[in-house]
Amino acid sequence: MKKILISTFLLSLLLLNGSASAGELRAGAAKVDITPPPGVSLDGSISKNGPVSAIHDRLHARALVLDDGTTRIAIVIVDSCMVAEEVFDGAKQIVHKQTGFPTDRMLMAATHTHAAPRLIHIGTNPIDDEYHRDATQKIAQAVLQAEKNLVPAQLGHGSFQLEGLIACRRFLCEPGSVEPNPFGETGERIKSVAGKSSAVIKPAGPVDPEFSVISVQDHQGDQIAVLGNFSVHYCGGYRRGLVSADYFGQFSEQIQAKLSTTGKLPAIGLMSNGTSGNTGAFQNQGRKFQPFEGMQYYGRMMADKTVKLIEELPHNSDLDIAMIQKPLTLHVRKPSAERVEWAKGILADPDAKTPHRWSRIYANETMHLSKYPETTTIKLQAIRIGDLAIASAPCEVFAESGLALKKASPHPKTIHIELANGYGGYLPPREQHELGGYETWPARSSFLEVDAERKIRETQLEMLESLK
Repeated sequence: MKKILISTFLLSLLLLNGSASAGELRAGAAKVDITPPPGVSLDGSISKNGPVSAIHDRLHARALVLDDGTTRIAIVIVDSCMVAEEVFDGAKQIVHKQTGFPTDRMLMAATHTHAAPRLIHIGTNPIDDEYHRDATQKIAQAVLQAEKNLVPAQLGHGSFQLEGLIACRRFLCEPGSVEPNPFGETGERIKSVAGKSSAVIKPAGPVDPEFSVISVQDHQGDQIAVLGNFSVHYCGGYRRGLVSADYFGQFSEQIQAKLSTTGKLPAIGLMSNGTSGNTGAFQNQGRKFQPFEGMQYYGRMMADKTVKLIEELPHNSDLDIAMIQKPLTLHVRKPSAERVEWAKGILADPDAKTPHRWSRIYANETMHLSKYPETTTIKLQAIRIGDLAIASAPCEVFAESGLALKKASPHPKTIHIELANGYGGYLPPREQHELGGYETWPARSSFLEVDAERKIRETQLEMLESLK
């Protein structure tokens, strides 16, 4: 009788945890609406900030849970411009307390739509703080529901190229042709988001045109989820005050519409951002779009190509899963005493002439950075699913970093997800720091040490090696 009771208890634990037997892949997916109410501060593109006045299309947290019988992981993609580590950590803790899911087995990332709130407590009002708390709960709900939806599954992966739709937004210029930066410094070689030059030479870096796809189906071949990964910064084409998930949401909704099976749970589309720190919006190639039309066009086009690829992909259920998380401590580029005095002078005289139209913005950013700690610790994660590897970082990663990581990876296929598990700002390689430009200017959007890119990439590669 005692043996029977013990066996029954163990069986109950297995059923409660939803774990598969070893070697049997199980998967579940879910999405939860995280659309903010009117009045929440909207990120917007430059000059199109909030507060929220209306909803064009709704925002979601979308979760995919995979379990090989030994290891369970979650990948969660959130329709937000950026998400603070404490928001993601809060959601992970909620899941862990309810189900025992290890917090270091959850990868959570923002898409980087610029028509959604920034969940990083920058310039927030009470209504923004309330939205942050609500979003934390709902991100957790997405994982909890995906766990409940676990069923025997099979997985396939592949990719296609979209060369004509992506371009570097940083341009190398002739020496002496670039205007002074916001701090009044001259000698930069980059024309970027907020710079001007009279002599552009060429793009300052490569782009990664690969669109990667992870397809998850049940044993009948019905779609459970699709994770796409691409490296366009965002689409844009918004209207002031309107909420939108941008092309990330459009792709995801198109996947759901095209691949859902009647009588079953909807197919969940997820769209992650790859390495878009130095890329611009979609290259329209002469097309003209009305507001929000471009993102619908590109989302539908990418979904169509994805569906066609999935039809050709082999799917396998005999896949083992491994995941590793590692902290990395980096120095912060805190402003010098001289820079702080410069900032105080700029902010003290609102009528004074400044070297750049954004000088006051960067004076304010200087004061914020002066209060930062000397170092910061970020989370890096790496996942292996069979012969597929996923690396992630909390930064806006440049294409050359992602391409170098893919080339050096010991795995046949590697995907990179940026803006994961927090926000670490832009991540220019050292040589790009030396050239200057918007993405290198010290601010809350670019604050890690000059060698951070190398240290992050080397650590990611070590983690990928350890997962072989």
